[in-house]
Amino acid sequence: MKKILKNKLKEWFLITKIRNRFLPSTQISQRQLFHYYNDCRKNGNIPALKDTGFRVFSQFEEDGKLLFIFTMLGMSNKTFIEIGSDDGINSNCANLHFNFGWHGLFIDGNEKAIKRGRKFYSKYPHPWNYSPKFLCKKVTCENINQIIEDVGFKDEIGLLSIDIDGNDYWIWDALKVVQPQVVIIETHNEFGYEDIVVPYDANYSFPGKHPVYHGASPIAMTKLAKQKGYRLVGANELGFNFIFVKNGFVENELPEVSVKSVMQHPSTVESFKKFEPIKDWEYIRNRFTN
Repeated sequence: MKKILKNKLKEWFLITKIRNRFLPSTQISQRQLFHYYNDCRKNGNIPALKDTGFRVFSQFEEDGKLLFIFTMLGMSNKTFIEIGSDDGINSNCANLHFNFGWHGLFIDGNEKAIKRGRKFYSKYPHPWNYSPKFLCKKVTCENINQIIEDVGFKDEIGLLSIDIDGNDYWIWDALKVVQPQVVIIETHNEFGYEDIVVPYDANYSFPGKHPVYHGASPIAMTKLAKQKGYRLVGANELGFNFIFVKNGFVENELPEVSVKSVMQHPSTVESFKKFEPIKDWEYIRNRFTN
């Protein structure tokens, strides 16, 4: 009986949580924020990005920060690509789709997750925009450009989100077919302030030979971003989802920040200790000098 009750309560919680995401008040409050931020920009009284976070669909407070960023950008390109999207529900792009009419592409190698995502988005269709596309595919440096182009995306897009627990750095490095205005990508803050990247392995799948041995350090990721013409403007509060904006876009409203400034959360600092057991493993160090 207790198990049945527990399952019923869990089911009720999930249904309530999902329904709350689609309440008119949720969309209205975000529209109000959109207009408020526009007024702030006109008046020169722009809030700091770190103070704008909130969560509707995203895993952490990325929804709020992305809303703020794209308000500053004017939402001139409402397209996204999310690589490592799982089902696309608790994602960095779902809120933009459901509450601001964005469309795009979710890519993940988990067939069950993709199937779950298609079902969810068909159950809660956006009333006046295209449904997102879902693609089940393992991405590599060798296939990423062809995959995206074959689905029909190229040139400028609004948002690129990468979170694949592995070759994130190398996938962004290889990606040429689209030029996003904004990139949000997972870094490996367990590496602290080292300038290191784990070597590329097309066959890698998490957790590999050690759950911490993958990805790139925040310093290395930021240097890659600079090579590609982007600046660091912030991160989620826990300091691992870094947000980069293409240079030439709203540089006064979204100024560059330092890596250290977004890595101050106690859990981030504590995570540095996890690097110790693998500090002497193979890394690519100081790939770029900038």
